[in-house]
Amino acid sequence: MSNPVLVCALQRINAFRVLADALKRLTQRREKRSKTDSLLQTVMALTPKVTFRQATFFFTEVDFVTEMMAAFSNYCPSTCRLLKSTCFSSLAGERQRCPAESLFTYLQTGAQMLCTVLLIKPGVWSHSLARILQKLDLEKFIVVGMKHVNLEPDIALGLLSSEVKQDPAVLEAHCTYLTLGTALVLCLQRPNAVKKLIDLLGPEDTELAQALDPFFWRAQYDISTVQNGFYGSKSYQIAVQDMKLFFPEGLCCTECQTLEEEEV
Repeated sequence: MSNPVLVCALQRINAFRVLADALKRLTQRREKRSKTDSLLQTVMALTPKVTFRQATFFFTEVDFVTEMMAAFSNYCPSTCRLLKSTCFSSLAGERQRCPAESLFTYLQTGAQMLCTVLLIKPGVWSHSLARILQKLDLEKFIVVGMKHVNLEPDIALGLLSSEVKQDPAVLEAHCTYLTLGTALVLCLQRPNAVKKLIDLLGPEDTELAQALDPFFWRAQYDISTVQNGFYGSKSYQIAVQDMKLFFPEGLCCTECQTLEEEEV
């Protein structure tokens, strides 16, 4: 009889690349150990198509909808609510199971439309807004919210990284710049919006951005590391917080339900 294996269905952004890198590091560490130790044998799906085929082979809809619901509620609350809303119906005062929209169906729908926030800092949007909007359009972003804001010091502080906050002088320079004039805040929508925007902006260090790729937005529009032109939400969770902060009245796209789905 062969030894049992563990089969896992995993979810995250850039899942294939991240998992492959993690397994490679794990294998390298284990190979450095004694030759008497048994090596961990791993096999992973390499494409979405193979992933879907293998998931249907090893799992059923019940596995995902019931046993994995708790895990999904922690990682992807909007997906969990979608599943929960279709799993149960009330009949004569008694909750009974009904056909659910399975994770397999969810996987087949393709990339999910997400929102992120781009803040164009004072002095940049007034000179380059037309070019920036054109670039956003070329990258398939949809503008679902736009407003001018004069940042209060506490709001400006919340937009700065932990590295900036470590140096009082640098922190003061950043806060002074952010509160010096009017900024333009955009809420943008497209598949994988958060990561796509971060990839376009490039590193927050202007010199590093210019050295890595002159087409990074921070390489093109930044004046200095302090006057670095842009703020972009660094994760989906932060994007939701930014949308609630800058667009409490809601968004102009009726199809965008991000804020509604994330309300507790």
